Parts: sequence; C-alpha cells; structure tokens
Amino acid sequence: MTAPLRAGEPIIVNVALGERSYDIVIGRGLLSSLGQRIAALRPGAKVAIVSDQTVAKYHLAVAVAAAENARLAIATIVVPPGESSKSFPVLDRVCDDIIAARIERGDLVVALGGGVIGDLAGFAATIVRRGLDYVQVPTSLLAQVDSSVGGKTAIDSRHGKNLIGAFHQPVLVIADSALLDTLPAREFRAGYAEVAKYGLIGDAGFFAWLEANWQEVFAGGPAREHAIATSCRAKALTVSRDERETGERALLNLGHTFGHAFEAAAGFSDRLLHGEAISLGMVLAFEFSARRGLLTAADSARVERHLAAVGLPTQLKQVSGSLPDVDRLMDLIAQDKKVKRGKLTFILARGIGTAFIAPNVDAAEVRAFLIEKFAARC
Repeated sequence: MTAPLRAGEPIIVNVALGERSYDIVIGRGLLSSLGQRIAALRPGAKVAIVSDQTVAKYHLAVAVAAAENARLAIATIVVPPGESSKSFPVLDRVCDDIIAARIERGDLVVALGGGVIGDLAGFAATIVRRGLDYVQVPTSLLAQVDSSVGGKTAIDSRHGKNLIGAFHQPVLVIADSALLDTLPAREFRAGYAEVAKYGLIGDAGFFAWLEANWQEVFAGGPAREHAIATSCRAKALTVSRDERETGERALLNLGHTFGHAFEAAAGFSDRLLHGEAISLGMVLAFEFSARRGLLTAADSARVERHLAAVGLPTQLKQVSGSLPDVDRLMDLIAQDKKVKRGKLTFILARGIGTAFIAPNVDAAEVRAFLIEKFAARC
C-alpha cells in the first residue's frame, strides 16, 4: 500500500504548472458541488456543458442543477456516444454550438463524460475564440485516472488515434467516484488497465497493492478513491515535470504503441475498448522486454496473470473478429506520435515498476515479434 486509505473529505491533488496549476478533486458525491466550484473560479461566468447521450441520461440534470444553484448561465451540448464523435464533423458542431451560446473568453466549457468527451470538448475549448478555459468532469475510471489530467486534447484521423489535437490544460478536474457506479462493468475494467499502468511504470508497491486489493477497488469506497488518487498523483507529478511530452511523460504511454494500433485495426469500435487495447499492449510490451532479456519471464507472466484476473484481454485471440495483417499493423505503429524521423520508440521495462523509453527500436524485430503473436492467435 503506497498511501493510507481514507474516507470523508475530498482528496486534492495539485498539478503544479506555475500560473496554470490546477487541482484534481477526488471524492464521492462531488458533482453537486460543480456550480459552487466553478463560481469560485470564475464568478459570473457562463458555462457550456458538453456531454454525450449516454452520460447525459444519468448525470446532466444534476450538473445543470448544480450550476443553476450557483446562479450560472448554462448551455448544454449533447453528442452521440463513442469514439466516432472524436471527428471533424462532431468537432465542427460542438464549436458552432459553443459560439452560438455566446460563450466568451472569460467563460468556461465543461467536459462531462469519459475520455472521448474530455478530448473533444477540450480540443473545442482550445480552438474556439483562440482558447477558452475548461473544466474536466470525468465520468469513467479511465478518464478519472488518465485522460482528464494533463491537457492532452484531440480528435482522431483516419490514419490513427489522437493525431489531431493540442495541449491545453483544464482549470479544474472533478473526479466524482460515485459517477462510476453507473459505469458498465466492461468499461470499468477497461479503465482499470490505466490504473495498473501506473504501478507497472514506476511504483511496484502500488502494483502489489492492486494485486491484493483490486476487488475492493471494483466494489467502491475508500480503496477505489485511493487507487484513483494514487494514479492521479503519479500523472500529476509527471505532467508537472514534462508537460508537452518531450521526455519522461512518454512513459505514460506504456502499452499504447501496440494498443493504439490494435484499437485502430478494430475500427475504434466496441470490439476493443481503449483500456482493453492498452491491457493487450502492456502484456506485449512486457513480453517484448522479456524477449530482449530486459526482465524475467516471471515478471512478464505476473503482469499477464493480474490483468487476466480482473477480466481484461491479454491475448490477441480474445479480440473478436478479424484483424489486419502484420504489415498493416506495422503501418499503424509507424503513425504513433512517439515515432521520430521514422524511428520506432517503445516504452519497455526492466521489471515491474521500472519502465523506460527505448528509442530506435528495430522495426524488423517488432514485426517478427508480431508475426509470432499472430501465429499463436490462429
């Protein structure tokens, strides 16, 4: 265990970025304080709440009521759920609706939803009127521990995931753990992959704690909030030291080079959720590291065993439907944002909790590894 469990008062994690620092507020039942917290940051501001149809059904009314109770003027923008909303047509509509609502530079955009809404609404806030402030209210575990923190905003391209975007930090993140109660079990599991990632990157003690306590994390209560807070602290520290991913922040992409390629190959569909793809990617990253003699087979097996225990996919044969051939996957990997001048960069590991950035990885070595994995899928 890396920090004491506690219940009651919200946990505050600060993202230290000088004048652009902001807090992540973590706790149960925080959505009702949204208006009060916004009013404290921007007295008299007008607010555009961006959500999707699924999240809106459960949480939009509470968010609107909280804002109205603080006497904030509200506009709501609701888009279809799913990765397909991270597209130019939906971005165009969101931007137009924000402008039509007469949201000005001193006002706020609120992203109420999972990672898709956070990326979409955050990117809209980045470009409308040359930049609006925004608040993240993540409603999925994945968004609470990962995508809502750090200022990455983006939409997808036909060439790959998150290739069109910008860095634009929020002014506040409200991580209400109660919102996860309405999350489908599969979505929660997918988000858990990003929680496990923080242990695998740089906190072996946290990974061991997760192995012993993951069921309590799934059940809710102090263990869940502890896992969220520990993850957010790890990301906040990394972001504060490397905001624009010129160095160590790339470590947060453990499993993502493989994972994003599989996600794109599955058509950004519910065949393979983002966190499921990252689970596969982390298993492959550890297997690839073991193949290179960087860590023991026992460490690699331990990673796979834990992710499988919580119900995440760990083998390619668990991906439903067909996948493109290895050459197409290599094309997708070559589009990864960590590629520099055509050279592949992977996040590999020397053990659990000791990930590192490996530049100039031989593409032929990766291709041979994937051929072997695809042969095992058949």
